[in-house]
Amino acid sequence: MTEPVVLTDIDARGVATATINRPEVNNAYNGDVVQGLIDAVGAFSADDSVRVIVIRGNGRHFQAGADLKWLNAASEQSPEANDDVSRGTTNAIRWLDACPKPTIALVHGGCFGGGVGLVAACDIVIASQDALFAITEVRWGLVATPIFRQLIAAMGVRNVRRYALTGERFDAEKGRALGIVHEVCRTGGLDAAAAPIIDSILKNGPDAVSWTKTQVMELGDFLVDDDAAERMALLHSAKRQTEEATEGLLSFAEKREANWYPGPA
Repeated sequence: MTEPVVLTDIDARGVATATINRPEVNNAYNGDVVQGLIDAVGAFSADDSVRVIVIRGNGRHFQAGADLKWLNAASEQSPEANDDVSRGTTNAIRWLDACPKPTIALVHGGCFGGGVGLVAACDIVIASQDALFAITEVRWGLVATPIFRQLIAAMGVRNVRRYALTGERFDAEKGRALGIVHEVCRTGGLDAAAAPIIDSILKNGPDAVSWTKTQVMELGDFLVDDDAAERMALLHSAKRQTEEATEGLLSFAEKREANWYPGPA
């Protein structure tokens, strides 16, 4: 029997875990993963026994961004179906961001594209020394609209302007300097690094934690409302159906540079 693409678990203390489970493609997300995350976060948020939510990836990498074969197929669908793909991505990120329970991302290996947005939407981020990050959408002629609000909140406009425009990779220590990572631990040490943080949360009043998170989000003007989410989704989907995006996704499939690259100086 095939395993779910998002595994869920709740331990006796109320620590819930959602594990992205497509290791054969480096946990690249597709529609099933997006829906699995929406379902998991929604169920955990509504469960009074859940005190903390942990997000992690199965296999060698945390999350390698979008499954570009899936995105390419989406770009060839009707405009309405293509829009729905972007709505799902936008909602998965913003609902995780607004989740009333404290969230912790445990990052190892590659964390690219939408994976960086997933991390930015979590309250606490621990990365192991082997972690690598990149906001890669522009490399394929796409835009990262569904995750910009969360990236700006985590890294600041100045840093997002650089790394969303260049697609450069940066390591865990650089991620900490940029503000998207809170703690860096040894490779293989994520659970040990997370344990005291989880214990600190469990010592606090559950309602006080939830109220604190909600008020910080509201007063910081970080919440994405329905109208803003719709605008973001439509901008995201429209770019995917341009000639530039078609060439970018084709260049990935053919393992070559896109035709807009003039070559090194």
